[in-house]
Amino acid sequence: MKPILAVLVGGSLGTAARLTVDVVLPHGGTTFPLGTFLVNLAGSFVLGMLVSRVWPVAPEWLRAGLGPGLLGSFTTFSALAVSAVELTASGVAASAVVYVVASVIGGIAAAALGLRLGSSRPVPPIGPDE
Repeated sequence: MKPILAVLVGGSLGTAARLTVDVVLPHGGTTFPLGTFLVNLAGSFVLGMLVSRVWPVAPEWLRAGLGPGLLGSFTTFSALAVSAVELTASGVAASAVVYVVASVIGGIAAAALGLRLGSSRPVPPIGPDE
């Protein structure tokens, strides 16, 4: 039951954070979706850090709350897809291609950087798996 509650809480927080970014960095169908792009890069980086640094020592409920909960609701592939479709439908297909390619390559690079930086320090124990 703890992992389910952790996903619920993490998902609520991630959704609120995502909404905040969308309010601060709004975009229309013809403009580059900077907010979605930055959210997905940041989420990839943080997930890489967590996987290398926290996952080995974190209890299951914490992993569930941070990964699928918080970061799963903060980053969204569906928002990337919708933005790409909107750009294409608005007649700026070249921007859509650049956006998708930059998102995929940037996301992989951000995750790799997070993994690298996260594993460069000793991992302190968090607590027993509950």
